[in-house]
Amino acid sequence: MTEAEPGRTPARVVVADDQTVVREGIVMLLGLLPGVEVVGAAGDGEEAVRLVAELAPDVVLMDLRMPRCDGVEATRRIRSEHPGTQVVVLTTYADDASVFPALRAGARGYLTKDAGGDEIVRAVHGVLSGDAGLAPSIQRRLLERLSESESESQPRHTGPTEPPDGLTARETEVLVLIAEGLNNTQIASRLQVSTATVKTHINNLFAKTGVKDRAQAVRYAYGKGLVRPPRG
Repeated sequence: MTEAEPGRTPARVVVADDQTVVREGIVMLLGLLPGVEVVGAAGDGEEAVRLVAELAPDVVLMDLRMPRCDGVEATRRIRSEHPGTQVVVLTTYADDASVFPALRAGARGYLTKDAGGDEIVRAVHGVLSGDAGLAPSIQRRLLERLSESESESQPRHTGPTEPPDGLTARETEVLVLIAEGLNNTQIASRLQVSTATVKTHINNLFAKTGVKDRAQAVRYAYGKGLVRPPRG
């Protein structure tokens, strides 16, 4: 068990990877770092789902390509059956065919296996605090993919005359910043408010718009014409 940083409870983590050397290496690495406690390790998706039901971890670090039940299906089942557990994908593959199915299945973070231990810990605690734990290159591709999808399926918007769905002006501002890829800390700095205030605005706008996570919030913002697709 690792020691937590002052004032922060260690995140309870399950590691899922079918390669024994890789799985044990990740467990060993995380065991040397503060802020996380590895409570279980799984060799495939079926075992990952079982361990989540048994141990109720905060986060699963999920490989994608595993036997019996792959990481995407395991993520879908975990998020459906155990919504209190978040999933961060940790995989060799960073191609769109791997990224987007995992995010659609409910993964809140996505890192490649060349990420350092500190980066993994930040992503784990980020998803627990409501941020998207995405590598910058992956986050930009996600935004581009969502904007392309919306521009193909939605008419052109010049921007609504008033915030949609009863959003306040500040909630709309927070939504736009989420769509631009900012995390809670960055939004708080931009708006010169506390992170607790940002979280309150996010909870309110999620409730009003019916979105469940930041990826859906991005799609909503593009669909309502609140932001323009990135260019270049």
